[in-house]
Amino acid sequence: MIHLITGGQRSGKSIFAEELALSLNSKPVYLATSRIWDEAHRQRIEVHKQRRGSQWTSIEEEKFLSKYNFTGKLVLLDCITLWMNNFFFDNGEDDKKSLLEASEELDKLFSQDCDWIIVTNELGLGGHPGNKIAMRFNDLQGSINQYIAKKADRVTLIISGLPLEIKNTLSGKQ
Repeated sequence: MIHLITGGQRSGKSIFAEELALSLNSKPVYLATSRIWDEAHRQRIEVHKQRRGSQWTSIEEEKFLSKYNFTGKLVLLDCITLWMNNFFFDNGEDDKKSLLEASEELDKLFSQDCDWIIVTNELGLGGHPGNKIAMRFNDLQGSINQYIAKKADRVTLIISGLPLEIKNTLSGKQ
């Protein structure tokens, strides 16, 4: 099962995803993808860590998520946007390479026999970015979100902390 959870910044995606994971599994895996780029970001990551209890198995991995074996587990991957940021900056202006590497990594992940809850940001809802770099990243993020959504069994959009289910092939709703 792949359940993609998307929404705007600070919409409540991570809290929703964490609560969902704990309702489905007593010992889920938290797969964190963010690099720490400044003190404010480090503090934000610490808030996320403190919110999770001892029932979580936490793994921090910036890019190569498939090197871990998640067979039989429920994995919360948080978040695709920060993960794509790592490819984006590591590959310079080669956005095709970033998308290819990320897609290949996701295919390896999704071939594992486990359940996924994946958090991402819906950047396209925020308006047109003010510069070329931000526009390139928004385009890249939109492409990877579409890639995951096509493979997902469920897609939920979080708006102001409230879930709106927009795809559920498990119940026949698409």
